[in-house]
Amino acid sequence: MKILTSEQIRTVDAETIIREGISSLELMKRASTAFYYFFTGKYTDKNTSVIIFAGMGNNGGDALAAARMLHKSGYPVKVYIVKFSDRYSEDCAHHVRRIKAEKIPGKRIVEEEDIPDPAPFDVIIDGLFGTGLSREVSGIAAGVIARINGSGKPVMSIDVPSGLFSDRKTRFAVKATDTVTFQIPRLALYLPENACFTGNVQIVPIGLNEKAIARAKSGVFLTEREDAGRMLKPLFKFAHKGTQGHALIIGGSLGKCGSVLLASKAALKTGCGLVTAYLPKCGVTAIQSGFPEAMAIEDRGAKHITSIEYDLKPDAIGIGTGMGLHEDTSRALHRFLRKNSAPLVVDADGLNILSRHRDWLSLLPTGTVITPHPKELRRLTGDWRDDYDKIEKVRQLSRKYDLIVVVKGANSLIVDGEEMYVNSSGTPALATAGSGDVLTGMITSLLAQGYRPAEAARTGVFLHGMTADITEQSIHPRSFVASDIIENIGHAYRILEKKD
Repeated sequence: MKILTSEQIRTVDAETIIREGISSLELMKRASTAFYYFFTGKYTDKNTSVIIFAGMGNNGGDALAAARMLHKSGYPVKVYIVKFSDRYSEDCAHHVRRIKAEKIPGKRIVEEEDIPDPAPFDVIIDGLFGTGLSREVSGIAAGVIARINGSGKPVMSIDVPSGLFSDRKTRFAVKATDTVTFQIPRLALYLPENACFTGNVQIVPIGLNEKAIARAKSGVFLTEREDAGRMLKPLFKFAHKGTQGHALIIGGSLGKCGSVLLASKAALKTGCGLVTAYLPKCGVTAIQSGFPEAMAIEDRGAKHITSIEYDLKPDAIGIGTGMGLHEDTSRALHRFLRKNSAPLVVDADGLNILSRHRDWLSLLPTGTVITPHPKELRRLTGDWRDDYDKIEKVRQLSRKYDLIVVVKGANSLIVDGEEMYVNSSGTPALATAGSGDVLTGMITSLLAQGYRPAEAARTGVFLHGMTADITEQSIHPRSFVASDIIENIGHAYRILEKKD
């Protein structure tokens, strides 16, 4: 699914009106109806009292249209129109007149003392500002947002939380519990710094014209279940272990060989035919007993990797998990990079060593996938001012060395030069030791199976997140561990392969 800018979305709206021969009021009705259905699906008790803060533009019009529907359905509704401008938009003015005609309780907020206390109400609907905001919120609107944020009540924002900027850092905005956005996602809704504003993001269809959407050019996309499902390669009847790819996992050091076990097991569970683990002598017995399906190669070093020498031709290699930063290991990694040409995933200490020797990045094969967590990323790119600056630095790194960069976190980003994919699967359950090692194994497995690097990264990240999604009812997020990811990879595949 494309992620578009606010300007592009306005263009799509305008083209939808022209192409489908509808009025802007009809499009507003579609949006407010979609919001209404989401709201009533969540708050099914019609005794739920609702306070609605509406602005004077089209976002306010959406809020007023939703207020009319909720009132007609029997919800106790009270509307407050925040007068921060001299005039309403034409469509908002229409709904202001309808609110009065239908005798829906409401008032205007002009001064500070007009701002009501939301305490008596069960839910707040935020419809102050949409995506067209170009400056920091101030004056009476800022007072209203401060009152909303201080209320402690659930807040449902229409399209975007009021005050949220779509293309730069946001410092002050409504802190929504739920954001109901209309058909086309915005990047700002998925960035870590905005999590305190956006809450749970729900995309609802409103019938925007598909040809208009197709015309909009974008290098940013949201990866959803359907996208991940389409990327899956078929499993042929006559497949065998020799046709499904051979993954080599290199890593481990004294006390950290479990990371290689996790990555190796994840690789095999993700579908490659063969897995070989390369690790120091101290880890061989553990992996042979803990994961008998894997082959193992013993490094010369007893406690850490010193050489990286093997006599096989893997289809893909994952390196770095639990490897440590010993100087012997650094030299071994350098020698390995100088001679390796196999598709590669670099994680953890592999990245930390590269951050100390940045010129070695040029030795990575084209399309190498790197999977840094935030601290590892900072070591590679330097610090950033905000999420937008971080994305630009990651793009520069990706372009310079022809890398696929997986920026790990909630809504992980997969950056492939100019294109970027936002992952939509996963929960905080994945914030657990070993989760990254499992992801390294999964992506390495997909590379070994012949997936292109960007597809391997996108599919691996989505599957990884999906394992947490499907276990929410059976495993509490606080108790979810990395082994649970591995055990549920097959369940995630089964869901992705469903055609419904």
